Amino acid sequence: MAIEAYWHGRRIARSADTVVVEGNHYFPRSDVDASVLRDSATTSVCPWKGTASYHSIEVAGAINADAGWYYPEPKQAAAQIRDRIAFWKGVEVREA
Repeated sequence: MAIEAYWHGRRIARSADTVVVEGNHYFPRSDVDASVLRDSATTSVCPWKGTASYHSIEVAGAINADAGWYYPEPKQAAAQIRDRIAFWKGVEVREA
């Protein structure tokens, strides 16, 4: 079963290899459309996963600020989400 992520009418990710943590699907970076990702200076800290970094998503000129997050150096307890991206802020994640 594949999982897909959509925003602003465009599929931005598709994978049969997501990892679900706290109800969020983390997509392998290689299965995310890098052309829609924009770097963000935003970070946040999770006590058990580590420091998250963010990407904004740009589709057809519309920007969804900080709508994707990832852990560049996750703590050992969250090692399974290294090199993976999860989405929120209106990004629809569903079974394909």
